[in-house]
Amino acid sequence: VQLQASGGGLVQAGGSLRLSCAASRRGIISNNAMGWFRQAPGKEREIVAAINWNGGDTSYSDSVKGRFSISRDRSKNTVYLQMDSLKPEDTAVYYCAAGRGSSLSIRSASYHYWGQGTLVTVSS
Repeated sequence: VQLQASGGGLVQAGGSLRLSCAASRRGIISNNAMGWFRQAPGKEREIVAAINWNGGDTSYSDSVKGRFSISRDRSKNTVYLQMDSLKPEDTAVYYCAAGRGSSLSIRSASYHYWGQGTLVTVSS
């Protein structure tokens, strides 16, 4: 199973980006919780946002709450991360991941398929 993350790029502070994550096999994104993580240079990987299998439950890290929004389109087998009011400290490689189950989790150990990452750079 492959997860393809896309949508990263260079943006000025205050700008927006939308990341997408598509699965190579139907069923992985449709029936599983999904998460977005990020890893900045020299820092540990951290959870950014998570969503349960049907989109009815979401969770965000305190650092992005109110600015980022996770959503999913099961018909398109795709999960999104809308990022608004971006800050330089949001600069990182962003990874999408598919959970082992249908309920959302903020723990990376709960995810078993990972995308290759997409770089987001926010300039000041």
